[in-house]
Amino acid sequence: MQLQTAARVASARTAIQALSGVQLAVSSDGCELRTTDMEIGLRMPVSAEAVRDGTVVLPARLLLDVVRSLPDSRVTIEQRSSERDVELISRSAVFHIRTLRSEDFPQFPEPDRDSLISVPAQAFVETGLKVAGSASRDETRPVLTGILISVTSGRLEMVATDSYRLSVKQTELDEPLDQDFQVNVPARALQELARIAGQHQGDHLGISVQRNQIVFVLDGVVLSSRLIEGQFPNYRQLLPEGFEYELRIDSSELTGVVRRISLLAQKNRPLRLAFSPGELSVSAETPDVGEARESLPVSFQGESLEIGFNPEFLREGLEAIEQGDLLVKLISPIRPGLIEAADGSGFQYLIMPIRLNV
Repeated sequence: MQLQTAARVASARTAIQALSGVQLAVSSDGCELRTTDMEIGLRMPVSAEAVRDGTVVLPARLLLDVVRSLPDSRVTIEQRSSERDVELISRSAVFHIRTLRSEDFPQFPEPDRDSLISVPAQAFVETGLKVAGSASRDETRPVLTGILISVTSGRLEMVATDSYRLSVKQTELDEPLDQDFQVNVPARALQELARIAGQHQGDHLGISVQRNQIVFVLDGVVLSSRLIEGQFPNYRQLLPEGFEYELRIDSSELTGVVRRISLLAQKNRPLRLAFSPGELSVSAETPDVGEARESLPVSFQGESLEIGFNPEFLREGLEAIEQGDLLVKLISPIRPGLIEAADGSGFQYLIMPIRLNV
């Protein structure tokens, strides 16, 4: 439902009432829903029979709840300017909803049609989803809450880090793009774009990069987002040049073990990975809760090594490699470990270890 998607973008906490609303704009070009929280803006076309032009802002959450409760899928909406409300009629159900101040609702950036870049929608969205989980949620370091998007000729690269883990995904495009660019986009914007792409059948995604905004166009839906200012970390310097150990492991097998044993890694307890010749033992222990251990055969050779990781971070890195084999690369118990897809699909996941108490 378009209204449900639009309501998700509306601001939940704001001193400006209009930002908690959805703007319904009707013109000769059709009907459109618009919402924004001043960071992300969304414009969605909806099917409607327009009698006359007009624009009105209504409380997004209330409107969604009302529309969900209506006895019929068809609804008649009429603005009553003298009453400063909107009348909704569905069969015998009649609602009058007070409008919000239209003057407080901001203008939306328009995509620059002359410089609109077309990229394969599926490749772009899937690349973003691979790394989005590693973006920081700490608003005190805003530069880390974004995803660094780089387009160079026929290669798309996205990077995200919260300083505890780093995700890098490179995707080779079938055709080079007309324009190269590098921008830092809020992770939330790309996650919202992924939801929209799941609801609309568009093969190509239009991208317009502006001074401090990026605008995405997909199947008539326009999603805009502010760009994050500031210097993104030089992530290439964070990737070690060499490793002492490299193991090839079945992705689904290791992911399954980590998921099970993580159930007993509670209250910020680490997940322990103990490597010995021919074997990997994964264990966790939480006092007053319990402990768990499981082993699987691996091609490990050399002196035994035990390293600890945040169980949630490790699981998310493994789950990003959905099938096939993965490579686990290690240096020592106190140096970052690297997980990457063995098939050369361009995904890398660097994770900081947790110092273990022997």
